[in-house]
Amino acid sequence: AGKVVSCTYSAARLLFVIHLHYEGNWVPFGTYTIVDITYNDIPVTDSDFIFTELNMEYNPSDHPRASTIFLSKSQPDVREKRKSLFINHHGSRRRKHSSCSTIFLDDNTVSQPNLKFTIKCVSLAIYYHIKNRDTDGGMQQDIFDEKLHPLSKSEVPSDYDKHNPEQKQIYRFVRTLFSAAQLTAECAIVTLVYVERLLTYADIDIGPGNWKRMLLGAILLASKVWDDQAVWNVDYCQILKDITVEDMNELERQFLELLQFNINVPSSVYAKYYFDLRSLSETNNLSFPLEPLSQDKAQRLEAISRLCDDKYKDARRAGKKRSASVDNLVGVRWVPAILS
Repeated sequence: AGKVVSCTYSAARLLFVIHLHYEGNWVPFGTYTIVDITYNDIPVTDSDFIFTELNMEYNPSDHPRASTIFLSKSQPDVREKRKSLFINHHGSRRRKHSSCSTIFLDDNTVSQPNLKFTIKCVSLAIYYHIKNRDTDGGMQQDIFDEKLHPLSKSEVPSDYDKHNPEQKQIYRFVRTLFSAAQLTAECAIVTLVYVERLLTYADIDIGPGNWKRMLLGAILLASKVWDDQAVWNVDYCQILKDITVEDMNELERQFLELLQFNINVPSSVYAKYYFDLRSLSETNNLSFPLEPLSQDKAQRLEAISRLCDDKYKDARRAGKKRSASVDNLVGVRWVPAILS
């Protein structure tokens, strides 16, 4: 029914993602290894396709050292903001700084992020994705098109894919889903990982006409992967009244296929996205709320420090040498430090 015109090759996984061009649309045909690809019982060689190599080492959603896409997308706007502040001589919002008597900490850690501000940062990252997307665009997927699969019964405007949404609009959409489904802040970070993985794996762009359904699919998967008590697909139909269970199931299925069923998020990748979101908040004056260090919190920090100290005490003792050669007097010295 269609002609195979392109094939994407992943050297790291030895997989081939075949796409068909059928009636003006790009349709994923499947993922195969080279031994699986035949045509009329004749093995297909690499000369029969145009290959685009995907270097997984530079995929930010898989590799911890690769820079996140949203952070690079935000750089043009950050430079313009800094230039505007310099020209108008307006300083940034004053921040609280710690002193000898008072220490200010934010209620946000990599293991327990702040829900409200994490959602704000993720919404801002999606906003930069949409605003600074590539003009040429990538392949379009009908499952994410809000014209073909509307989320409400209200009529979709004819120019629905022409106007970029504001950051507040994205935030309200994500916050509504997270509040109704009682999702965690960690789930929001995993959602952003899945969105960037979808953009790189499927070679598509997120824009005004598909961002809601992309986020919905990413949130759906993230809640099932991360949370112990996942939200059922039918539960999202209670949040979005006009969407059907069949539509949610199809959205989940195609999202998984486009991700090549790779839903694993390593801890190193998760930590990278967390700290890059913090960097994004700093450059956009969206800093996390600072609170003075209370006595109760200080005691908990001291307890954690003592626990870690006891944990590694044996390792430190094992690293000490009972004797040293005269030829090598330089050794490891363990000096206790007093923090006050």
